[in-house]
Amino acid sequence: MRRLAPRFLISGYYGFGNLGDEAILRMIVAGLRRHWPLGTIDVLSARPEETAHDHGVEATSRWDRAAVRNATTRADVVLSGGGGLLQNATSLKSLLYYAEIIRRAVHAGKPTMVFAQSIGPLDFIGKQTVRECCRGLAAATVRDRRSMDLLAPLVAGIEIRRTADPVFLYELDDEVDLASEGLGPDSEPLVIVAVRKTARFNEGIGVLAAAVDRLAERWGAHVAFVPFAGQPDAEAATQVIRKCRSKPVLFDLGGLARVAGAIRRASLVIGVRLHALILAARFGTPFLAVAYDPKVAGLAEDLAYPLAPLWTPGPQPCAQSVEDAVDDAWTRRAELSAALAEPVAAMRTLAEHNFTTLAETIGRA
Repeated sequence: MRRLAPRFLISGYYGFGNLGDEAILRMIVAGLRRHWPLGTIDVLSARPEETAHDHGVEATSRWDRAAVRNATTRADVVLSGGGGLLQNATSLKSLLYYAEIIRRAVHAGKPTMVFAQSIGPLDFIGKQTVRECCRGLAAATVRDRRSMDLLAPLVAGIEIRRTADPVFLYELDDEVDLASEGLGPDSEPLVIVAVRKTARFNEGIGVLAAAVDRLAERWGAHVAFVPFAGQPDAEAATQVIRKCRSKPVLFDLGGLARVAGAIRRASLVIGVRLHALILAARFGTPFLAVAYDPKVAGLAEDLAYPLAPLWTPGPQPCAQSVEDAVDDAWTRRAELSAALAEPVAAMRTLAEHNFTTLAETIGRA
């Protein structure tokens, strides 16, 4: 093991144009370079040339099985994460892909770490897959307490640390000029909405449209939908916009820094996308969450966020009307922003613990 200049291999949902996952990768790469400036970073990517260019790393095609095997052989340390990789709500095929990379790396004798992940949902087959493929893990960090509770019985004997998503470490020093994108001073007060298609998305379209209309008609907000994952998110946003009486807009802001700048400037964020909520929290922007997945509920719990989700898919009705939820969020914005300060500072510390845990793991190897 080359402890001063290790070669890292990172496995995750990279190269698909998802701003949330690309933000995770950006912060992982930054953390690895901060701690191991002489190290080498290789990323398994759907678009390796693009990933190499955007992040200044080596990249290997995740679709080329022989290349993935070779990348594993060359690596000194293998990281699985961050993000929500060990779950089979997306598909069993997806879980098997990520779990097999872990299994192969462990069998090759590489120190292998589950890094800043949310775990689950997992059904019986999913739990068995994780249990079998994660035997021999060197370490694991998870980004919420629910994930720790789910993973612990599946990897007995492995220390699991609850940390936080690396995107809590995201910095945006310069003011981002969004006037050219149609979000100049006359767009104040600004509300950013980030939606995605989920298993029960159609049931929530009316809720989201009602929230947008309330913000525009009652509070005079200018509402902009921002896609985090390209065309699929744009299509989901269009479905909501068509249900609105008001006239929200849809903007592709063209990159992570611009989206983060819009979220930092916004008066409120409505988020189905987890990383829209994380970026909102990071910059102290109040938000209304759609808890479509346990990781969203886990984020709200870990932040001790005072507001209930705008909508949670399922048979249980919301405790309050959409209009009441929006009014509550809007009138309490200063309080909500202040309430985020201390938990977010704690989350930033926890996010850094992903890298100190990795350093300890490398030190033991």
